[in-house]
Amino acid sequence: MEKYVSAKLHGIRVTDSKLNYHGSITIDADFCRAVGLKPLEYVDIWNKMSGARISTYVLYGDAGSRCCILNGAAARTCQQGDEIIIASSVFGEVDDIIRHKPRVLVFGPQNEIIDRISYEVFRRPDGSLDMAVNTETVDNDYGFPGSLTADRCAAAK
Repeated sequence: MEKYVSAKLHGIRVTDSKLNYHGSITIDADFCRAVGLKPLEYVDIWNKMSGARISTYVLYGDAGSRCCILNGAAARTCQQGDEIIIASSVFGEVDDIIRHKPRVLVFGPQNEIIDRISYEVFRRPDGSLDMAVNTETVDNDYGFPGSLTADRCAAAK
């Protein structure tokens, strides 16, 4: 069994923090459902502004609210407006992640969704592993190597 990324919210902004609340992160339920994050699922959180890294569990917030609220001790790691990455993981075999195709939402400054991405792991004709990043946005600056774009990987399949 190996650990793989299962879902990701990339660049979501912290909208609030509640120190005097039991620990967790409250996230707009629509965002969670879009990538497959489940209530009470453990996630890793990486603060792009400070470098802080924590793990906690997900609470669903009001659908459509665009909320991202750090609660309890997690509130000490992020400030309102900080960009964070929230990622869940799954243990499995490589064939499990080939079937899964993890989903990612990328956010703009007002927690609006600016891109929807999926990671596709596949086997090349020789049996070796490869991957593609499938994005709805043609021009982006997320730093994906050109070799990972879906059109360049199609020939390898």
